[in-house]
Amino acid sequence: MTDQTTIGELVSACATRAFAAAPSLAGADDETIDNAIAEMAARLSSARAKVLAANAEDVAAAEASGMSGGLLDRLRITDQRLTDMAEQLRLLASVAHPQRSRQIGTLDGGLKLVELRRPVGVIGANYEARPNVTVDVASQLVKSRNGGVLRTGSAALRSATTLIEHVVAPALSDAGLDPDAIQLVPSPDREAAGALVDLPHLVPLVILRGSGESTRELGRRAAASGVRTLAHADGGGVLYYDTKADPAVAEDLITRSLDRLGVCNRLNLLLVHRDVYDSALPGIQSALAAAGVTASLAPHEHAIGYEWALDSDREATVTIAQVDDLKHAAAIANTETSGLAAGIVTTDRARADEFIAAYTGTGVFWNAPTRLLDGFKLLGVPETGINIDRVPGPRGPVTFTDLTLRQYAVLPV
Repeated sequence: MTDQTTIGELVSACATRAFAAAPSLAGADDETIDNAIAEMAARLSSARAKVLAANAEDVAAAEASGMSGGLLDRLRITDQRLTDMAEQLRLLASVAHPQRSRQIGTLDGGLKLVELRRPVGVIGANYEARPNVTVDVASQLVKSRNGGVLRTGSAALRSATTLIEHVVAPALSDAGLDPDAIQLVPSPDREAAGALVDLPHLVPLVILRGSGESTRELGRRAAASGVRTLAHADGGGVLYYDTKADPAVAEDLITRSLDRLGVCNRLNLLLVHRDVYDSALPGIQSALAAAGVTASLAPHEHAIGYEWALDSDREATVTIAQVDDLKHAAAIANTETSGLAAGIVTTDRARADEFIAAYTGTGVFWNAPTRLLDGFKLLGVPETGINIDRVPGPRGPVTFTDLTLRQYAVLPV
């Protein structure tokens, strides 16, 4: 199916079904919602063989096509990862729901002002070769009482289809909710992503997860259509190695920040104070070697903030550069990287405080790896993505609490 009109009609049909089914979520009580998510966890276990088999087919096809190791790691669902996915769902089901209404003031004439939290209705999500995101996003949408239209790329489509058909949909049905509320676009065609951001009346908000320019282009198309987005297009963690750094701590952070190479919050750029550069470099390179990673040293033939996770041929690389001082490091992190996350390794609290104050990005860390910028690691719930916008709104790991609208009600006291 390659005709754009046909793809547009297919996506519109999914959105129409989700829109019609979404009220079953909006009107559900907390117990029903949590039962549905707990049932997803149970079905991940009972459908384990089906999920792993579908994922094995996806991985085999990706290997045959020459997919890089980092991307294959993101695509693969191991037995342990499936177990972890189920555990995260159980934890999400146990998380208390935020208040759906609260009085915030009184008005003249015997009136009170109440703030209500309402679901968006239907939220779209576009993501690539990460099948676990299918469950992460679906569960977050259900927890926030929103319907959804999910679109994934060809590499993960078998896995995602199996997860929807054997985990998400039957779990909703068993809880007494309409299983049509969460839709998966059944086509790998890239135009489906574009069609998803062209439906402002059915899908007013779309979560965009992906790599670089393709995601930014979808954001521009969405804006032209009147669709709002929560986008996660770029990543790459930054670490500043201060003159007061403990070398052992620094080397440990480097190793821990590179446990997975195909993820956005891995170490991407290491900035080292010029006064300690020569003495620190051997230990740094030893830590990189232990992680199977090589250094890109000056003179660089690429932008200093180049994101290696998106380079299928050279993802096992970290850029290393000298900086004059802490302010220089923060300026580079602010202006020449995505603004996802940056950290400082130092024993000096005053310098750590100065770096934290100077860095304007989404997550800032002191003697801790940027890999911690993750919904589950920070907040104890899965995320729908990490938003790095520099405007008011949900920033950082986006979770179910961010996927609602505020409404004011004026009522008699």
